[in-house]
Amino acid sequence: MTTIDDDWIPHRRSSDGELVGWIRPRGDAWQAMSLFATPLTDPDDWDLAEDALENTSLSWMAEPWILEREGRGIRVRLVEFRPDLDGHPGRIVVKTDDFGAIDVPYELFDLPWPPPPELRPLTDGDSELPWR
Repeated sequence: MTTIDDDWIPHRRSSDGELVGWIRPRGDAWQAMSLFATPLTDPDDWDLAEDALENTSLSWMAEPWILEREGRGIRVRLVEFRPDLDGHPGRIVVKTDDFGAIDVPYELFDLPWPPPPELRPLTDGDSELPWR
């Protein structure tokens, strides 16, 4: 399980101060890490890591995701996302996708941070999956 080490440096987007990831040391190099604590770049120089994070949009958080449950994929949306910080455990909350309808029932799932492999981005092959 990936955790944020004390030597990871939080990177906040210069335009609005929003946390968009971390830069971690890798020997003499630096590596950009996403909010899910996954590598965005190979270890390289500081400027490359910083540029990768500055150009990372948070729109991926609004995209549909797939949660594998009991052998099938369920289309979900991220509702809450909080990384492990300052000794407080992180968490991710997803809900079954309601496709924007206010009267559709949904189910919430509380997941650990970093996210388990059962949570993954939606792919073209997932277009026929049921939402529930």
